[in-house]
Amino acid sequence: MTQDQDRLVRLEVIDSIATVTLDSQHNRNALSRRLVAELGACLQEAERSPVRAIVLRHEGPAFCAGADLKERAADDGPIDSAPMVAVMRRLMESECPTIAAVDGAVRAGGIGLMASCDLVVVRDDVTFALTEVRIGVAPAIISVPILQRVPASRIAAPMLTGEPFTAAAAREMGLVTHVADDVSGTVAELCDGVCAGAPRAVAETKRLLRRVPELDRDEAFERMRILSEELFRGADAREGMAAFREKRAPVWPS
Repeated sequence: MTQDQDRLVRLEVIDSIATVTLDSQHNRNALSRRLVAELGACLQEAERSPVRAIVLRHEGPAFCAGADLKERAADDGPIDSAPMVAVMRRLMESECPTIAAVDGAVRAGGIGLMASCDLVVVRDDVTFALTEVRIGVAPAIISVPILQRVPASRIAAPMLTGEPFTAAAAREMGLVTHVADDVSGTVAELCDGVCAGAPRAVAETKRLLRRVPELDRDEAFERMRILSEELFRGADAREGMAAFREKRAPVWPS
């Protein structure tokens, strides 16, 4: 096992918040095989812990520079994108909300990593670029989380040209959820908000945000009717409504 000080990705759990930090500053947190493997392991470990949210942050001036092109150029073996797909699926499908905290530039595959999170908080001077076409490839696998957030027409120009775009443009198209001067403070407020809700209610809300838009209208109404009635009959709802009446903070059943 690599010693903690030598790891490219670190996990810390404090007060039910898991913080996963990318720290491969020598290559601007590029998606090397080792970084992706360590990121997958950290996310898996975080999911095994009783956490309420997972925050993905970074050290250094870049959140992620995309694929490690030096590693790709030096490797004559087959390319295996499955670990990166697994990481993005984990961020998207985790029971608890995932939050990207972005204080630096994001390029190519890094945008896919960021877009896989439920909430994305970026500093107002951060820039983005989908540069794949400029090196002869397409933003293929990362298009899955990106196009779940952004209408194709809004992201077409950045994808087709590779031209950089701003945090304000990313917010306008729906790629990010928050633009802030203080990224860490905004992330902390979001974590506090998540922790104020009942764990299952938050998990079900995350699930419906992704699934309801994919359903036929009548099927969506039926599934959500069943879910709503089940939750209103549950212990969390009884505690939440009692706390509301008694003007106190709820204590969620474990």
